[in-house]
Amino acid sequence: MDAQQSITRYRAYKYRIYPTAAQAKALDFHFGAVRYVYNRYRAAREGYYQDTGETLSEFDCCLDLTDHKREAGNEWLQRAYNQSLQQAIRDLDRAYRNFFAGRARYPRFKGKRSHQSVRYLFVGNSKLRITNGRIRIPKVGDVKVTQHRHIEGTPKYMTVSKTKSGKFFVSIQCQKDVTPPPAVGPVVGIDLGLKAFVTLSDGRTIDPPKHLRKAERRLKRLQRRLSRKRKGSANRRKAKVLLARQHEKVANRRADFLHKLSRELVDTHGHIGVENLHVKGMLRNHSVAKSIVDAGWGEFVRQLEYKGDWYGCKLVKVDRWFASSKTCSACNAHNATLDLSDRRWVCQQCGTLHDRDLNAARNILKQSTARTAGIDARGNMSRCIKTTQPGNLTVPGPPVQLRFPFA
Repeated sequence: MDAQQSITRYRAYKYRIYPTAAQAKALDFHFGAVRYVYNRYRAAREGYYQDTGETLSEFDCCLDLTDHKREAGNEWLQRAYNQSLQQAIRDLDRAYRNFFAGRARYPRFKGKRSHQSVRYLFVGNSKLRITNGRIRIPKVGDVKVTQHRHIEGTPKYMTVSKTKSGKFFVSIQCQKDVTPPPAVGPVVGIDLGLKAFVTLSDGRTIDPPKHLRKAERRLKRLQRRLSRKRKGSANRRKAKVLLARQHEKVANRRADFLHKLSRELVDTHGHIGVENLHVKGMLRNHSVAKSIVDAGWGEFVRQLEYKGDWYGCKLVKVDRWFASSKTCSACNAHNATLDLSDRRWVCQQCGTLHDRDLNAARNILKQSTARTAGIDARGNMSRCIKTTQPGNLTVPGPPVQLRFPFA
């Protein structure tokens, strides 16, 4: 891809909104209407396929929805925003396409306890209106919003969502044509782990924050309180909200840590090599599964990938079967007897003392830069590997001083 070629990108801006009691009730009604339409045509498509061996298209469902709203007993659907109901059918059609393409599991029915959301499409005369700290939501009115970031680009969609703790958010997806910057800067290899969340090839490390482990005692206490409450009581609903808020705090702290660290690495490097870990398979080891989930490796690599594409940093994913920990970064000798408990080891061929994670990071860097040239770290032809857009890289120099608190 030409680095100077303009491309279209989509970015979402998420804000907290504060509806009144009447507005919250109206939003709950729209959530229920969208959920009803989604579940109705989820069942209709499955039943039609079982009876005829064919499937209903998105267009067929939209036509049936028009007739369904006119039937007796369904007049309440006419109070909902029509475009939002059609967006629910489009979401269902996309879920089926993702399932048949192998990208997702089979679509499930939506419930009241799941994530509640409703989407609005900006077409024709409908435009995004945010004035005096209030945002216009169709069929709801002007809702108070905290706009902490300026919106750039052309708004395309607006999604209003509600968390399990009762908080409301609005996410605005915008389209903008940009020219991606070239990948210029130092190169670095990254090894992800549990003892050290990130080990860089230049020797810097950062400890895992362990947000879930630190909040585990509080979560257990709130879970016990919830289990003691009588089902259907007001105290049980209050206990559920407190538990949901604590889980949200853990998720928000983890997301804040990952966003800050990934942006810092992308801003200070032009090339990042990282191992393509099979996180889902690693979770089968129940002795470390909770720590792996708490670390958030998959989300961290995802953020590095899209931020590298945005801000000019090439990300190269090294093959997961490459023995980065068992290969000597000095002479490329292979240590087949290395165990997971061995944090330091001496190469029997050249006598170099290796730190396990640092050695892996250096091998990942060598492998990622060699694969860019078409050969692996041992001088053999490499397989095709997924990378972001190409660019010019500088010669590795002294480590860049990061603002993030590396230890």
